Amino acid sequence: MPAFAHDRQPDASGLAWFASPAGQGVLATEAAAVARVLSGCPALPWAWLGVSPALPPPGGRRSVLLRYEGRELAGSVRCRLPLPLASETFGAVLLQHVLDEGRDQTALLEECARVLTPGGTLWLATLNPWSPYRARWAGRGLHARGPGRWQRMLRRAGFAGSSIRLQWLGPHWHASPGEAGVAVMDRFRASIAITVSKRAPAMVPPTPLRQLRWQAGRWPVDEVRRACGGDLQQRTRR
Repeated sequence: MPAFAHDRQPDASGLAWFASPAGQGVLATEAAAVARVLSGCPALPWAWLGVSPALPPPGGRRSVLLRYEGRELAGSVRCRLPLPLASETFGAVLLQHVLDEGRDQTALLEECARVLTPGGTLWLATLNPWSPYRARWAGRGLHARGPGRWQRMLRRAGFAGSSIRLQWLGPHWHASPGEAGVAVMDRFRASIAITVSKRAPAMVPPTPLRQLRWQAGRWPVDEVRRACGGDLQQRTRR
């Protein structure tokens, strides 16, 4: 893959909030979660789509690194949706806040499902609407959605609803790197990390063989007559 281009244009959208100290505090906590996801697919290609102020994870020839620039994605390739990537190729796709501005979530989630291998992992980081931290991005053009709405969109896009896992990341209020967790108080952290697997195709079970039953004893006369083509009586007379 081509090298990632760092000489990008400044992001004039609401996603530019992530360049502020408050936004950097959120992104810094998510770096460890990104590393854990990538460690789970050491042999397969992976893709990262992130906001401009975020540093992409260390990549190589098996990675695709993209950022939104207006309506386009730029980085390893420059494109729009649909992604110019082969279907069922990637072991993991990571979306780091690229859907927090209100762009078409369904189209991008469906593309992620298409390029992931069966059983591949989608990791989605998004702002938490229930966090006190939301006061820091209020009025910046960002849209936070609850886990329930994300779960419904992921199921419609083709992901297994039973495999969805949630984790809360980042600070509660102070603009500094926070921790992560799944406890009750962790649910008020600044961001939500959603991990979900793509549905694997169901195995078609083999058609069961019809069991043959052997009957002992004398056969009923009607069955013998049918087996002989109905001429049992004529043969008996002969």
